[in-house]
Amino acid sequence: MFVNLELPSPLQYFASLVQSDDQFPLLEAAVCVAQDEYPDLDVQQVLGDVDQLLARVKRRLPADASPLQRLRSLNQFFFRDLNFGGNINDYYDPDNSYLNAVLKTRRGIPISLAVLWLELAAGMGLNARGVAFPGHFMVKVNLPKGQVVIDPFTGQSLSREELSERLEPFRQRSGLVDDFEVPIGLYLQSVPSRDIIARMLRNLKEIHKTQQDWQRLIAVQDRLIVLHPEAWTEYRDRGLALAEHGQTSRAVPDLELYLDHAEEALDLDAIADRLDQLRRQKS
Repeated sequence: MFVNLELPSPLQYFASLVQSDDQFPLLEAAVCVAQDEYPDLDVQQVLGDVDQLLARVKRRLPADASPLQRLRSLNQFFFRDLNFGGNINDYYDPDNSYLNAVLKTRRGIPISLAVLWLELAAGMGLNARGVAFPGHFMVKVNLPKGQVVIDPFTGQSLSREELSERLEPFRQRSGLVDDFEVPIGLYLQSVPSRDIIARMLRNLKEIHKTQQDWQRLIAVQDRLIVLHPEAWTEYRDRGLALAEHGQTSRAVPDLELYLDHAEEALDLDAIADRLDQLRRQKS
């Protein structure tokens, strides 16, 4: 007797990974993001490739290596020997967000490089976390004698003064100066794995939106809504993208849902007008 077992779609597979925050597989969820662009991607193969990198770097260390030794060895291996770093020449290439591509080219953006680095750091027993620093994702490691903050784009360890200097434009734009200035430690808090994946997806969202690539944008919005089912603005953005793509019947319920929940949003009138246009098109 043959049983026809349907394989899950990439979106269903992604949804199964991100159900719980307790056992959130950051690397696997990040690799899955590339399945929309690379339908034949073997996710397990990519995970295996990262495992091989981890085995290589661990062979360099004695079993009793201190956390500082492990950190130095990881940075030497990742940033210098393997030459992972930022894609300065084509920062907005979507491939910079796809970990299978980043592993091949060894070029990415801060957050994709950080995800790979964090996986290796965790495998080496380091207490490392991602940091949603304004405008530029960072990683940090807690060591017995203090905290190290690293820019995954360059591999540079940043002093408190350098971090403060990088923050200055954000503080000026946000009015967080003088009496409104907040301690730098607030910008260095650990970010949950779910939010790391959301930030990766929103980077892709901006690229596809700028290029008016509605089909790819819709795929990204599908994942953002799976990741954050009550992020009502994501339904709005998917609805608008669906409308631009000519999928009026799918766009209408998304925009209706947004209007039902976003009671004090500044764009309610504009979205209501767009919804009326789409309803007239349907009728």
